[in-house]
Amino acid sequence: MPSPPGGFEVPLWRALTVFRLASLAYVCALAVRDADRYAHPYAVGALILLMIAWTGATAIGYARPAWRRWPLLLADLGVVMAIVLATPWVVGRTALTHGVPTLGVAWMAGPVLAWAVSGGRRRGTVAALLVAGADLATRERIGQSSFTGVILMLLAGVVVGHVARLAASAEERLQRAVELEAATRERERLARDIHDSVLQVLALVQRRGADLPGEAGELARLAGEQEVALRALIAGAGPAAASLPDGGEAVDLRTLLGRYASAAVALSAPATPVPLPRRVAGELAAATGAALDNVGRHAGGRAWVLIEDEGATVTVSIRDEGPGIPDGRLDEAAAQGRLGVTQSIRGRVADVGGTVRIMSAPEAGTEIELSVPRSPR
Repeated sequence: MPSPPGGFEVPLWRALTVFRLASLAYVCALAVRDADRYAHPYAVGALILLMIAWTGATAIGYARPAWRRWPLLLADLGVVMAIVLATPWVVGRTALTHGVPTLGVAWMAGPVLAWAVSGGRRRGTVAALLVAGADLATRERIGQSSFTGVILMLLAGVVVGHVARLAASAEERLQRAVELEAATRERERLARDIHDSVLQVLALVQRRGADLPGEAGELARLAGEQEVALRALIAGAGPAAASLPDGGEAVDLRTLLGRYASAAVALSAPATPVPLPRRVAGELAAATGAALDNVGRHAGGRAWVLIEDEGATVTVSIRDEGPGIPDGRLDEAAAQGRLGVTQSIRGRVADVGGTVRIMSAPEAGTEIELSVPRSPR
């Protein structure tokens, strides 16, 4: 089952609530210990009640994904900064000078962590700087311990923000993997059903009618072509993702050329993927399609396509058993404005740094070799 939106962030929000409750308990313990040293003890008590109420409000608010937006985030930061800035008056400068901790202590890190979880490292850093600035503004003398607190708060914002972004990225990848697995299972189920019904019927029609004359034989031939096309479709349409040795994006050339396989076109390919950069593979597949179109128009009969992976280069050979190309025919066609071979085949292959060889003899068929480098030039 797909995970709900923000599912990986839920434990982070729960951990934030636990942190705020624990830090609030620590603040209350310090307030009891230092009650006789405060300049305005009753004001301290009122602020602690406000901190308790606000901790409960944020626990409820952040538990709801729809509320984890700017209004609550800004209000959280504003309330905490206001309490921190009130420290010099309620605690007293004298008490602060003699080592009494500020009223916020660790509790004031709550909005920093909330901003980090909601927006990542940058947002957490901004909140940490604002809260740290408010804390430093309450002190008459800034010592090493003050800077240590600032650094720890910045580190908390950066680290928690980074973890939150990693969680979000992991959730997106898991979602894509689940969707891909579901699509694969559905395709396999459809393939089984089609194999048990449609493919078997098409194969039977092709076998029974292959030797019949007239329209019955033509119907059998068409059934054979549709069987081949349907098998290629349920095997997985579209260019399959692959990886190049240098980590670049690539597609499997076998998948691109597989669409041309039919009863009249036999495709031979390596058993392992033939990865090529997407642009190179696309141009090579288009050139192969143009060559097969020429076979259908001028040669008729069957055609054979061979894929050869030679490491640094990949070669696709298209061979037919037609009447061949007369000498000078290609130059004559180009002069007349028919640029199928010149542009659709030679031009495409040349654009990716490849070469084209055309070998033909009268009544001996034609063979076209398309060679492209593994990496485009």
